[in-house]
Amino acid sequence: MKKFNSLSLTIGFCVISVTLPLCAQVNQNNGLDGLWLADGYGMLVEIAGDAIRLFEVTSVSCIPADKGKRLPEDPRADVFLLDDDNGKLQILPGASADEKQILFLGAASTVGLRRAQRRPDICAQTTPDTPEANFEVFWTTFNEQHAFLKERGVDWLATYKKHRPMVNANTPPKELFKILVEMIKPMRDAHTFIRDEKGAQRYSGKRFDSHPLSREEKTQAMTIINTKYIRGERQLYCNKRILYGRLNDRTGYLGIIGFAGYVGGDYEAESQALALALDEIISDSVKLKALVIDVRLNGGGYDPLGVQVASRLSDDKYVAFVKRAKRARNDANDPSRFTPPQAAWVVPGKSPRFTGRVIELIGIETVSAGETFSMALMGRKPAVTRIGEPTQGVFSDVLVRRLPNGWYFGMPNEVFLTEGGRHFEVTGVPPDIAVPVFSREDLKMGRDSALNKALALLAEEEKN
Repeated sequence: MKKFNSLSLTIGFCVISVTLPLCAQVNQNNGLDGLWLADGYGMLVEIAGDAIRLFEVTSVSCIPADKGKRLPEDPRADVFLLDDDNGKLQILPGASADEKQILFLGAASTVGLRRAQRRPDICAQTTPDTPEANFEVFWTTFNEQHAFLKERGVDWLATYKKHRPMVNANTPPKELFKILVEMIKPMRDAHTFIRDEKGAQRYSGKRFDSHPLSREEKTQAMTIINTKYIRGERQLYCNKRILYGRLNDRTGYLGIIGFAGYVGGDYEAESQALALALDEIISDSVKLKALVIDVRLNGGGYDPLGVQVASRLSDDKYVAFVKRAKRARNDANDPSRFTPPQAAWVVPGKSPRFTGRVIELIGIETVSAGETFSMALMGRKPAVTRIGEPTQGVFSDVLVRRLPNGWYFGMPNEVFLTEGGRHFEVTGVPPDIAVPVFSREDLKMGRDSALNKALALLAEEEKN
């Protein structure tokens, strides 16, 4: 499953209250039945026939998580539907009978599984719902799974020493919530959050922005684009999440607000909706010389959908990005250990493709899957020019966990790298040409400096 900024799609699961004794129900004729430990991710998987259950595991806790049932009508083998969020996962073959891969449909990579003969020792006991236990699970999960504590400038051990004495058996829930927020707030990490079970208390991090845009200002920015830059008819697709029009008789404009929310279905339905939209958009844009792709207000979604768009912009196969995950559950004392790299590829198909000049507009509101999309364009030839400001700087799927008291929290546990090994976590993807994005002055004057720069650059190239 994949991340969203405000709509976090995750590799995380809701807690359930009972434990199914799967070992007593094992069908020895089914090669999947039994216990499986994830490589990284702090996850235990139990399979018995058509039933699957997942547990969130740290060195101090083992919390029952989501459960699901096999979908026998699915043409693919070993696909399960999870009860909590209707997400789907598929168990894929591994290098041996004792190794498998788990794919959360919509994620950009798989999670390795290895067969286990028994549950981890910590799973033999119930994690208590006390203020102290909730604190310990929270701190330990970040310590074992957060991939960028150092990059975020956080001394997590010092954080423990400062805040642990504040918690005792009588700490009220509101006070505990406040303490946990204070622990993660300095990270300024848009993929880090905590909320209570009802959503009444919630906190989400975000990188500091000198001129954060209000909802009204975002609407104003889009109005300026629609009324002052797009010439002629504009087309809206995918629940108004995608906008296409022409800036002039040589240049198209493709605005992508997010990589989800297209039809309100699962990943596969979203992908199909995007494919239909791109068929129409690219069929028109192939008549043009240039295409400006605007993801300055892209709040994220499914990474593979960004790769799907990139595949319509090239005739060549190339690496979109390389993904690795924190391996702390297997190496709790070594924060430098990560799972083996997995490459995601841009693979052109037979559908219509645009292979002309591409300019991408980016900014601090380009978040998560909007940023991995920017990475997916880096290997394109001819090269894409990025104009604007650095993106938000959060790429990983949000690893969502739940405390014994039912509160949810999440963090990044994966690293997205270029083919050459560079990551842009914290700093964000940089522009090739720095231009203010939706500044207060621009909004007041009814102009778009980044779009102006893109049009001027294209006009100059046309002359030459």
